[in-house]
Amino acid sequence: MNKSIKIILAVVAIILVIAIVVVVALTNTKSETKLESVNRAEDLVALIDRVYEGQEDAVPNSVQTQVVDINDDVMVKLYTGLDNGDDLQYLAVSEPMISSQAYSFVLLTVKDGVNTDKIAEAIKDKVDYRKWICVSAEKVYTTSSGNVVCLVMSSEEIAKPIYEKFKTLAGTVGQEYEKTEEIELPPEMY
Repeated sequence: MNKSIKIILAVVAIILVIAIVVVVALTNTKSETKLESVNRAEDLVALIDRVYEGQEDAVPNSVQTQVVDINDDVMVKLYTGLDNGDDLQYLAVSEPMISSQAYSFVLLTVKDGVNTDKIAEAIKDKVDYRKWICVSAEKVYTTSSGNVVCLVMSSEEIAKPIYEKFKTLAGTVGQEYEKTEEIELPPEMY
């Protein structure tokens, strides 16, 4: 082979390597985060507690924060709307034990290689914001930071401050998703 062909092949190889690196970087949707590493489910509980610091007026009374077994498909569906926990690593939920206020704050981590933005969007689309007997959530917010996905749903006055505090602690978040519940009243109630 002559020298010019070798140079052309080397340039093509370098361009291919650069293209592969760019594609990998663009497809990795896990955002950089200021959140501490989550090495166990209890770390999510601690993060929920950090989000609540200074937010006492926004949080409904009698919230209980608990770890949820990701192998329990019924509970995963109840809290996230996802059909199962196959893509999840850990899951923690904070909800009132008894309340007339619709409120749910969920943090979960995903396994390596799972697209956090797609999980956040799926949760926004699938979560049952009417799961309470007499009330439904007005707003649903989801986003991610690193491998942590956040869901907050309640009235806007309650959900927004909690959601904003999570984003502040995270520093950088992925795609943000939001849904507003449109409550249809019977004609006689207008």
